[in-house]
Amino acid sequence: MAEWKGKSKGTVSGYRIFIFLIKHVGINVAYLLLAFVAAYYFFCSPRQTKAIYRYFHDHRKNSVFRSLINTYRNYFVFGQTIIDKVAITAGLADKYTYEFDGIEHIRQLAKDNSAGVLISAHVGNFEVSQYFMGEFDKQIHLVTTDEEQRAIKSYLANIMAKPKTGFIVVKNDLSHIFEINQVIDKKGIICFTGDRFVDGSKTLTADFFGQPARFPAGPFLISSRLNTPVIFVYVMRERNKHYHLYARTATFNKRDAQSLLHAFTQSIEQILVKYPLQWFNYYDFWKA
Repeated sequence: MAEWKGKSKGTVSGYRIFIFLIKHVGINVAYLLLAFVAAYYFFCSPRQTKAIYRYFHDHRKNSVFRSLINTYRNYFVFGQTIIDKVAITAGLADKYTYEFDGIEHIRQLAKDNSAGVLISAHVGNFEVSQYFMGEFDKQIHLVTTDEEQRAIKSYLANIMAKPKTGFIVVKNDLSHIFEINQVIDKKGIICFTGDRFVDGSKTLTADFFGQPARFPAGPFLISSRLNTPVIFVYVMRERNKHYHLYARTATFNKRDAQSLLHAFTQSIEQILVKYPLQWFNYYDFWKA
């Protein structure tokens, strides 16, 4: 059973504090406060801390000391991506720089007279990409299981720019399947996150950093059967408020979901070798 419950942690008051600092004092001051917030979660969220520690120690083969340090750094970088998302969508996009690596694949997908598929993961900060890529001929619809608390979503909606990306939230009644089909029928672009599933959903298993792990079957079953390119997309945070978008066309056997999943896990491993701190699945991913 997956330990992840489909909602992100956080409170409205926490968001209010950081948004006040971002707007009135500066992004760097918000980062400074984040150093203490990261320490709080490090000590007061034992289950999440243990999961990320095991990622570094068991799967990345870090020493005990280095695993502890990197677990704290992981919390800190994750907090930075949240601050950046709020800052960018609140009108401070000019404080950041952006680098496009393979963006032409997405632009071509947007121009083609067919449905398009992007597959990303809970690494980096994919949600900010919409504020740098400009307008496409087609809207990107992000299928997500990470539904924030309603109070937080309502508060953010009042202060942040309207997102250019559409969202389709995975629901227990499977109504999201109809929304996905509607986008595909209209030759739109669907973006899946291929590294999380909810209890009761169908999964596929693949080796990931040397051990078998379960992944949601839906993104790979659907994507492998469509007659359209599949593109792996990640937006990774770098130093000095710089973001780097990677877009790579997947190579796999058509109508073979397992082949596509294998290409996906290899792709994530390559990204995480370069950005080891930006793995943001805060539960025992391999056990789940």
